Amino acid sequence: MKTALTIAGSDTSGGAGIQADLKTMTVNGVFAMSAITALTAQNTTGVTDIMEVTPKFLKEEIDAVFTDIYPDAVKIGMVASTELIGVIADSLEEYDAKHVVVDPVMVATSGSRLIRDDALEALTQKLLPLAEVCTPNIPEAEILADMKIESKEDMEAAAAKIHETYKCNVLLKGGHELNDANDLLLTDKGARWYHGKRIDNPNTHGTGCTLSSAIASNLAKGYDLETAVERAKEYISGALAAMLDLGKGSGPMNHAFDVKGYFAE
Repeated sequence: MKTALTIAGSDTSGGAGIQADLKTMTVNGVFAMSAITALTAQNTTGVTDIMEVTPKFLKEEIDAVFTDIYPDAVKIGMVASTELIGVIADSLEEYDAKHVVVDPVMVATSGSRLIRDDALEALTQKLLPLAEVCTPNIPEAEILADMKIESKEDMEAAAAKIHETYKCNVLLKGGHELNDANDLLLTDKGARWYHGKRIDNPNTHGTGCTLSSAIASNLAKGYDLETAVERAKEYISGALAAMLDLGKGSGPMNHAFDVKGYFAE
């Protein structure tokens, strides 16, 4: 069995963060492991508190995984401080980590900025150059590319700028009322659009975490990047189409929509 490590924050409601990553990786056929960057008190209506782990403890978590069950892929999610980003980047280089997927969590659905300027610099200078692919949404891509994105052409220009500046492949996700469900992958080989069908489901908590984890899972299993993205988009469409409805706010998807069998009954 192939293995994957998620380095991200915990979500008490189970729809995003570490919990979404572990569910996604499991359903996508890899053995999932985790290194937690922060504890969050949150549910479908919002986040009420965050407690970061110390850089020393995060290093211990990552060391514990790499020195025993070496991951075939690594997904990185919410990391809010320069110190923690430095620990992750140094560890990835130390262990020569393979198939690194960075989901640059910088902007909340509400539009609130989730990362400080100094941490943003560390993310772009230390983490993105180590990534096989980064997966920004439109508000995050606007920050990374330092430009407004208001059209398909803007998405193409922003992706090209991010790719050229940070030397990693870019999956720029549509949505946010622009080019909904259509994502753009830009690599050294050129650009490819992935056209998705619009699923009318207001419960989209954790979609970014889920997509990046599914990509990492497929890379771990040996799929090339284009195929990994294609399979990940198909998986997330299925999870949304299951129309799970939990909580009072923007609820989670059904990550286990494809799980069948005696113990799932």
